[in-house]
Amino acid sequence: MGFFVKFGESIGWYPKGMSAEERKLVFKIDWLVLSFSCLAYFTKNLDVSALTNAYTAGMKEDLNLDGNKFNYATSMYYVGYCLFQIPSNVVLTKLPAQYYLPAAEVAWGLFTLGTAFVKSYQQLMAMRFFVGLSATACYVGNAHIVNSWYTRQELGKRNSIYACVWPLGQMFSGYLQAAAYDNLDGVKGMAGWRWLFVICTIITIPSSIIGVLFCPNVPDKCSSRFLNDRERELCVNRLLKDGFGKSRGVDRTLLKRIFGNWRIYVFWLMGNAFWMTPYPSGTPFTLWLDSKPNYSVAMINNLSTITSAVSIVSYLLSGFYSDWRQNRWETMLYSGVLLLVGNVMLLVWDISDAGKFFAFIALGFANGPTNLVIPWLAETYAHDLEARSTSIAILNVGWVVINLVVPLVAWPTVSAPEYKGGYIWSTIWCVIELFLLPLPLYLEKRDQKRGIFFGKMDMETTISRDDEMSIEAVPEKPLGEVTVAAVDEEIVDEKKA
Repeated sequence: MGFFVKFGESIGWYPKGMSAEERKLVFKIDWLVLSFSCLAYFTKNLDVSALTNAYTAGMKEDLNLDGNKFNYATSMYYVGYCLFQIPSNVVLTKLPAQYYLPAAEVAWGLFTLGTAFVKSYQQLMAMRFFVGLSATACYVGNAHIVNSWYTRQELGKRNSIYACVWPLGQMFSGYLQAAAYDNLDGVKGMAGWRWLFVICTIITIPSSIIGVLFCPNVPDKCSSRFLNDRERELCVNRLLKDGFGKSRGVDRTLLKRIFGNWRIYVFWLMGNAFWMTPYPSGTPFTLWLDSKPNYSVAMINNLSTITSAVSIVSYLLSGFYSDWRQNRWETMLYSGVLLLVGNVMLLVWDISDAGKFFAFIALGFANGPTNLVIPWLAETYAHDLEARSTSIAILNVGWVVINLVVPLVAWPTVSAPEYKGGYIWSTIWCVIELFLLPLPLYLEKRDQKRGIFFGKMDMETTISRDDEMSIEAVPEKPLGEVTVAAVDEEIVDEKKA
């Protein structure tokens, strides 16, 4: 462990001034929280990405997926995925995460296995719906867990590690499909693309056991056998010191706590604009490769992972950089400019293949900073665990709806590989997202001028590191010309102190 701690300090994994006791605790949290969250998200993306790889490896012909049937099958996953997003994260704040999340993983693993044996387009649609429905809890659920354990100086890096799993799942799906096509095609009378779904299931189901053993739930509901009482209390105290509040419960005030201010609306629009515009680095890139007559199936599956590989580098760089700079907007600005350049190049289209490769890869690289919307949102709802969890789900519902509707309208398979309408759509939204980026900064400063401090506690909390690890609450000190009201009301009594 000593080596990991020293290495972590050298790269800024642990903030400066952190005590040895807290470093040891964060080291434990990383293993407990990130191990299952990342593994679950990896297997989910492995299962989801398998459809695109299977489509180019024989599924299209075997199931007669002509016209836009592939788009409809992809969208059917998002129909199921969308329906239970918000209820799932509300339920997660009430049920033990160490049982709820692994149970969902077992369910989507079994439906993924069912995809290997479909005989018709209609059966494929049914399987994709249930895969989406059962996979609902994974991303938003684990994103809630990850964003409930870390301070502001730690969130960017941990979210980047968690987000890296998405392109990793896409990459490994491509590699697995290439291997399945070359080595298992025809074995036991099954096509290579069917074996891909079997392999995905074999990887998915056992990981649920890790969830039961390691998932620690959230700090103030933690019962992990790997943390003692002192460590559990320190987990809560260090978050309180950083402005993150304990659970406030699910009641009739939850909707007001979420929709009673500008945050959910601005982050929903800005976040989904940023998530939408790197879309060409996925399926459109794969289908462009598929249009090249000299590329084999294995080559297409392997080359399609390039954009995922550069996304991983980008996720890590943006996460570390944003924590170091102590802001999320700066890295997202760089991303927005790169997204605009890449989409404009592909909109022009009449460029060399090398230019197209550059544009697709640039969009993959620009994908990394878009993930910072989640920790930025989590920080603005630091005071309210249930509002934070539900808001993450609401934000992700927007992404799901976009992936359900936009590919059918802007990116229909029959328009591949040029996708003229799709690149016009992405370019317009690239401009919009760049104009939206300063908006939360302006509104936060406006609130501060008015004396509105979301997440400001009614007490000044100090952490004493004695044997009891107690929290001492003292009356709030005057704040100049305004008095900040209770968090429950999130209003300001603008009167002279």
